[in-house]
Amino acid sequence: MTSRPWLSAYPEGVPAEIDTSSYRSLVDLMQESFRRYAERPAYSFLGQRLSFAELDQRSQQLGAYLQSLGLVRGDRVAIMLPNVLQYPIAVAAVLRAG
Repeated sequence: MTSRPWLSAYPEGVPAEIDTSSYRSLVDLMQESFRRYAERPAYSFLGQRLSFAELDQRSQQLGAYLQSLGLVRGDRVAIMLPNVLQYPIAVAAVLRAG
């Protein structure tokens, strides 16, 4: 088996493997995570935290905005952002919107 040293940095309770067979899509996995871990931090950056609930709400808002601009399933979207909290919001929004 390949050595996976990063697993030692996982907090207690974080699984090393995810059973993806119970999800039809990445969006399904995200939505389950938003529901299950709503109050937990999803991301942190420079002392700021974004909870799963906040990620859910903000990505829904951005996704709805993108759809109002005409984004439809199958469109391609480029996201050019540094590693900031807006990046996961944008990724989740695009995945949900189309």
